[in-house]
Amino acid sequence: VQLQASGGGLVQAGGSLRLSCAASGIIRRPNIMGWYRQAPGKQRELVASVTSGGSANYADPVKVRFTVSRDDNKNTVYLQMDNLKPEDTAVYYCNLKDFRSESWGQGTLVTVSS
Repeated sequence: VQLQASGGGLVQAGGSLRLSCAASGIIRRPNIMGWYRQAPGKQRELVASVTSGGSANYADPVKVRFTVSRDDNKNTVYLQMDNLKPEDTAVYYCNLKDFRSESWGQGTLVTVSS
């Protein structure tokens, strides 16, 4: 599976961004698609994920502010990020897990200025 992420950029605190990640190749279902992030000097952490059945899971720091969704007709997962904070600054990676394998996208940089 290949994952292509897009949508990162520079935004002021309180602003919004929408990330997209399109999957291609042999996509097995059921699967979980999601987003992780890695800030400078920190470990990669889960931001949000969504199962094939539509169940979403969020990290505590982003609950209420971020929304994860997927369109299986387009094999794409989205991350709508609202009320962004400087601490959300990181490289965001999309991820797809199925019963057999795990794939990562190339990462997209999100920078939130104060």
